[in-house]
Amino acid sequence: MYQYTPFDRAFVHQRAAQFRDQLERNRAGTLGDDEFRPLRLQNGWYIQRHAPMLRVAVPYGELSSRQLRQLARIARDHDRGYAHFTTRQNVQYNWIPLERSADVMDLLADVDMHGIQTSGNCIRNTTSDALAGVAPDEMVDPRPYCEILRQWTTLHPEFAFLPRKFKIAVTGATEDRAATAWHDIGLHLHRNDAGEVGFRVLVGGGMGRTPIPGVVIREFLPWHQILVFIEAIVRVYNRYGRRDNMYKARIKILVKAEGERFIEQVGKEFDAILSRDVDGDAQLIPQAELDRVSACFVLPEGVAAHASTGDGAPADAPVAYRRWLERNVHGHRLAGYRAVTLSVKRAGQAPGDATDKQLDLAADLADRYSHGETRVTHDQNLLLPWVREEDLYALWQAARDAAYATPNIGLLSDMIACPGGDFCGLANARSIPVAEQITERFADIDELYDIGDIDLHISGCINSCGHHHSGHIGILGVDKDGAEWYQVTLGGSDGSALSGGLASAVPGKVIGPSFAADEVADAIEAVIETYRGQRAANERFIDTVRRVGLDPFKIAANAVRRSTAKVAA
Repeated sequence: MYQYTPFDRAFVHQRAAQFRDQLERNRAGTLGDDEFRPLRLQNGWYIQRHAPMLRVAVPYGELSSRQLRQLARIARDHDRGYAHFTTRQNVQYNWIPLERSADVMDLLADVDMHGIQTSGNCIRNTTSDALAGVAPDEMVDPRPYCEILRQWTTLHPEFAFLPRKFKIAVTGATEDRAATAWHDIGLHLHRNDAGEVGFRVLVGGGMGRTPIPGVVIREFLPWHQILVFIEAIVRVYNRYGRRDNMYKARIKILVKAEGERFIEQVGKEFDAILSRDVDGDAQLIPQAELDRVSACFVLPEGVAAHASTGDGAPADAPVAYRRWLERNVHGHRLAGYRAVTLSVKRAGQAPGDATDKQLDLAADLADRYSHGETRVTHDQNLLLPWVREEDLYALWQAARDAAYATPNIGLLSDMIACPGGDFCGLANARSIPVAEQITERFADIDELYDIGDIDLHISGCINSCGHHHSGHIGILGVDKDGAEWYQVTLGGSDGSALSGGLASAVPGKVIGPSFAADEVADAIEAVIETYRGQRAANERFIDTVRRVGLDPFKIAANAVRRSTAKVAA
C-alpha cells in the first residue's frame, strides 16, 4: 500500500483544520450556507434526505486494518453504527451530525484518509481493479499509476469547477474488473510488441439519463505521458462542455456530439501543452517518480511464492466450505496464495452495509490472514489479497463466524444497490426494500447455484449510482405521481469477461412499462424462471438473453402485473 509521507500527512491535517474553520464560521453565521456549500461538498459532506452524508475516499480501493478500525470507530461514535461501501470503492456514512463533521475529518486524517473531492464538479476518486497487484491475468500493476493520478488530481486548480463531476478508472489486467468503459476516462495498462508499458485510453463513458460506453481515442500512449494526455482531455471538456444544462454537461455528451472533432482537439491540446505551456513537459512522469511510488507496492514482508501444502481442510469439510472455495476464493499471481472475497451481501442488511462490529471483524481477518490489507470491490464487497492457501479453511471458519462467508460471489444475491430513497435526497424510489425482497425470494443457496452467474444492479434514480444500466438485470426506481415504480432492463454489461468483454459493454434494454413496488420481486422471479426454461446446457443468463432476445422475458414479466394493466410484449 502507498505510505503517506510527512508532506501527505501535513496536507490532510491542514485540510481538516481548514474545514473546521469553515464549519465554525458557518455555524457562527459569518460564512453563509451558499458559500459553505461548495466547501463542504469538496470535502465529501452532503446534506441528504434526513441528515448529512459523508463520502470518504478509498483510493483505488485499498484499506489497511488500521483504517478499517478507524472507520468502525467513526460508525460507532459518530454515526448509527454502520458504514456503506459504494461501487466506486468509497465509504459512506448517513447519519453524522454536521456539527461533528470537523471531528470526523480529524479522525480520518489520523489514519491518512479524507473526503477531498468525493463530491463536487471535479475529478473524483480514481478507482481500479480490486485484484490489482495479485491477479494472475495482470499485465501491469495499475496501483502506482493510480497513486500518481491521485496526487496529481487532488486540488488541481484548473479542474476544481468542471461542467460536471469527472471519474477515472484504471486496470492493468486482461479482465476488466473496474468497469472502465462506464467512466469519463477509462485507462487500460498494457505492453506493446516491444514490451513497453502504455495506456489504451477510453473517453466518454457514463450512465445517468444517457448511458454511453466510452470510446477508445488512443490505443497506446506511453505511460510517462498520461498526465499530459488527461490534462488535454479535461481541458477540452472544460472549454467546450455544456454548463447551461446539467443533464447534458457530462463529457459523454460532448464526445458523442463532436466525435472525431473531439479527438482532434485533444491531440492539438496535447501537443500545445508540450510545446507552448510554460514547463508543460514537467507533467511528463519521470522514471524516478514512478520508482518512488512503486516502492510502496512491493510484496508485504514475509510474502513469497511457495509450494502449497493444502488448504488445511479436513477430508469431511462441509459443502458450505467447498462452495465458498468455488465462489469466494480467486487465483493469485503468486504460487501458494489466493485472494478471498468477504461477502458484504447478507440477509437483513442492505448490500454494501457493514456494522461497526463487522468492520472491526474485517480488520481482524485482514491482520490474521492478509498482512493487514483489504480491498473494496466495485461490487460492494471486501477482498483479502494475501491469503496463504494453507490458511483457507481457518479463514473460512473465522469469516463464517463474522458473517462474511456467504458463498454467493457472482450469484443473484451478490447484487449491487445504492442507498436509494431511504437516504438519498436525489432518489425517486427506495432501493433497499427491493434488494431485501429479492434476497428473501432467492434465499435458497441451491437455487442460486442452479441459476448461476448473473449481475443484478439496482438504482434509486436515473443518476445510476447502482449501475443499473450495466446489470444483466437492471432495476431503476422512478417516481410517478408521488409513488414508487421500478423500470426493469435486461442485457446490460459492465465489460467483464462474464458479459463478453470490453466490446460488449452496453446498457440494458427496458422490457416494458414500470412495475409497482409490490410487483418487482415477482417480475424478477418470472425473468429468472424464463431463463431456466430457455437456457441451453451450461448457458449463462446473459448468453441466453442475447440468444433468444427480450420477448420471452417481457411476456413472462408482464404476466405478473397486478397494479398495472397487462400489456402486450
